[in-house]
Parts: sequence; C-alpha cells; structure tokens
Amino acid sequence: MGVSFQQNNLHLLWRAGFGPSPEDLLSIATAQPGAYYKNLLAKSRVAAAYIDVADNDLKQLVMGMEDNGVTQKQALTAEEKKALRIKSRDGLKTLNLAWLGEMINSKQQLREKMSLFWHGHFATRTVNLLYQQKLLDIVRTNALGSFAVLLKEVSKSASMINFLNNNQNRKNHPNENFAREVMELFTIGRGNYSEADVKESARAFTGWGASATGEFVFRERQHDDSEKTFLGKTGHFNGDDILQILLDHQQTARFITQKIYRYFVNADADQEKVKWLSDRFYRNNYDIEKLMTDIFTSDWFYNEKNIGARIKSPIELLVGIRRILPMEIENEASQLLLQRLLGQLLFYPPNVAGWPGGTNWIDSSTLMMRLRIPQLIYAGDVFRMKPKDDDDQMMGMKDKNAPEDKIPAGGGKKSGGKGEQIMATINWTNYLQQYEKVTRENLVDAVSKALLQTKNAVSAAVLTKYADAASRDSFIKTVTIQLMSTPEYQLC
Repeated sequence: MGVSFQQNNLHLLWRAGFGPSPEDLLSIATAQPGAYYKNLLAKSRVAAAYIDVADNDLKQLVMGMEDNGVTQKQALTAEEKKALRIKSRDGLKTLNLAWLGEMINSKQQLREKMSLFWHGHFATRTVNLLYQQKLLDIVRTNALGSFAVLLKEVSKSASMINFLNNNQNRKNHPNENFAREVMELFTIGRGNYSEADVKESARAFTGWGASATGEFVFRERQHDDSEKTFLGKTGHFNGDDILQILLDHQQTARFITQKIYRYFVNADADQEKVKWLSDRFYRNNYDIEKLMTDIFTSDWFYNEKNIGARIKSPIELLVGIRRILPMEIENEASQLLLQRLLGQLLFYPPNVAGWPGGTNWIDSSTLMMRLRIPQLIYAGDVFRMKPKDDDDQMMGMKDKNAPEDKIPAGGGKKSGGKGEQIMATINWTNYLQQYEKVTRENLVDAVSKALLQTKNAVSAAVLTKYADAASRDSFIKTVTIQLMSTPEYQLC
C-alpha cells in the first residue's frame, strides 16, 4: 500500500513545523495528509504576537537619543554606550529563548518554521535588541503573506539598513553594500545583474536610513534623484522603484522558489518542479501561502526520496526534542550554549548569506555533540565542550570589551567550573500515553516509527539490549533516548 499516513504526516510535521508533539502521535496515523496540512495552515493564519523583551531602561535610553535628535551612538557617553551594548546583548539572549519557546509550544508551527527560513534568508547580525525585535516581527507577521511586502519591509528595517551600511549611503557618496546583497542574496541571484546595476541601484537607495528607535527614515537631501538605468529600465528611480523592478523580474520568483524547494523538499532540486512552482508563485503575486500549499499538497512532496533526506538544523533538532518530550529546563540559557556548539545561534548568522545548512551542519565535533544531547537532557550529564574562540564560530558573540563571553546567570555552570549541565525535568505523561495500547513486543517498532524518518531501521536487538527493562515506562523512556542519540535521528 506504499507509505503509511503516519510516515507522510510525520514528514509533513518535520518540514512544515518542528516535528510532532506527543498528542500528534495518535492523529497522524489516520489523518489524510491533505486534511492534516489544512489544519496546520489554518492554525498558522493566526496573527503573530509581538515578542518584546526589552526592559524600560533600554527603551528610555534609546528614546532619549531620539528626543535629542541622536541617530548614532557617537553622541552617547562612554557609560551610556556600555549600558546600551550590555543591555542589547543580554536582551538578544532573552529574545532568542522567547522565540525558541514559540517554536516549541506554538500551534502556529508552519508560521514559525517559515519565519526560521526567512530569518536565514534575510540574515542580519546587528547587536541592537530593538532593531532585531522589529525585524523578527516583520518576518513572523509576513512569513506566509506576500513576499513583495516582506521584501519591502525588511529592506526598510533598521536591522538591515544598519547591517548593510545603508545609513552611510548618501548622494555623491553611495554605499553599494545593500544594493548588491538585495540582488545577489534576496531576489534575482548572482549572474543576473551587472556591476553597473549595482552602482545605479545604490544611488537609488541613497537617503534610506533608520532612527535610533528603529523607524525607517527617508532623508531627502541625501537622496540622489537623478536619472538611473537599472536592469534595462531608465528613470528617476528611488529604492521602492528598484525593489519593484526586481519583483517584476521573473527570476526573483525562480530564485526564491528554488531556495524554498531546497529547504523544505530536497537539497537536490528538481528543476522541472521548481519551474512549475515558480511560475505559479509569480502569477500569484508572490503569495507565500499559496506556494507552500502547492508544495505540501503535492504527491511528489511525499516521494520516498524526499523523506528523511534533510539534516536537521541545530534549531530544528533542539526544538524537535523539546516538542516530543515536553520539559522544564531550570537553566534555560544552557540552550544558547548548545546553539553555539552546534553552529546555529539565532540572531547571529555567520554572515549576510545566512547559515549554509545541509552537510555543513555536521563535522566530527558537532555530530558527537548532537548524539549526546538526549542523554545530557535525560540524565543531566555534565559536558565540557566549549565553542571555538574565534568570531566566525562565535557568530559575533565575542566582545572585545568583555573578558570572556559567558552564559548569563543561571546558564548551567557547575560549581568549581567543571562543566555545563542541562537541568531538565521531562514530563513523560502524555508521551507514554501514546503507547498504552501497544504490546510489549511491538514497542521498539512503534517508538522507532514515531521518531525516525529514515528507511534504515536501528537494530531492535541492540535497543532492547541496552534499554532499562525494569518497567514498561522505563523501557519506553530509554528506547526513546537511545533512538534520539542515533545518526538516523539527525535526519528528517
């Protein structure tokens, strides 16, 4: 009869979300994948709530800058600069954990998964909490909406403007950083524009800036209003005109669709399907929801070659574990260290191209850490690994003004500096209930099918040999942890 509904729905849950919750394990066995997707989509249409973790002191400091007409930090005192930097750095860690919590607990799984994709696509690394909060809200609000709106709002965000130096883009002194990246990485892709197009479009974006509070500002006196020629069109273009010309170019739809296909379907993109999808995406005026529906309701999405074909990103791995095994973590900030060790720290992409993904997630160090995480959570084992002490690996977290980049208070530092520990308490109740009607001899198979997306099964004999058979519950728990500690669990 081919692939079961359970495997199809698990495939969908991992690609259109972050894997199943315990409650999902019963419904996925009998639900039609098409109906299951409609349910996921309906839940994700709920508007995203703004995530605001900035304290009043930070807001008042920034508002004071705005009231005094200060747009850059140069006018601040040394103490104010230090306070702003520390509060923003600590705030970004809190924002990281707050968004991670949404990914884990939200019923809007498709929206949060799409938001993570756009977070990597529109990668910025600005250590300014207010800017990053606003950009995250733009991404989450428009994650399933119009790519045209998303592109325009991100382009005018303070986070992007500052990261790509558009505050320094002025008449007679154009800065080309944003103009180049908006074509190379965000729309039409390399090879589809010339250096002349970069120079001309940079002039169009002159005058685009941001206020201290993160609002878009157009400084008319700094804007070059003279004639420009861009991608074969000539006029007195401004930044909005350039973005619209890029959106009118069908290559933008093709570029975005291919990237989405490689992320959500298979890294080995089927160009015939990409063309079909991108043509519809373009005709549908860049409606992201319709594009994702075309993908997730297609028969080919559930082809065997697409199931278990992706390496989970560190965020997918961590969130997926916490979804299937609900838990309370006493030292929540220990998750920041895990993100750094695995190579994906939210809000700190390695560069403007974002995280490369795929096999880049795995090396000898990160694979060993991935395989240890379930046991670290289950048994509370201590681990002593440290992130590499260079700025690229630390993804901007290294601060030359700080003696060392420490985890915040409560981050899991064991007394005596002997190592780190994840102090977690797993709530097994709902998970164990899903196996109540499964016979003892079929437990290994049932747990394997719930956790793994690969054709290669883990040896039931080996799992049974090392499981705790003292009780039925202990057996299920230890088999679960063992399966999560396998290379097969790294795939989805």
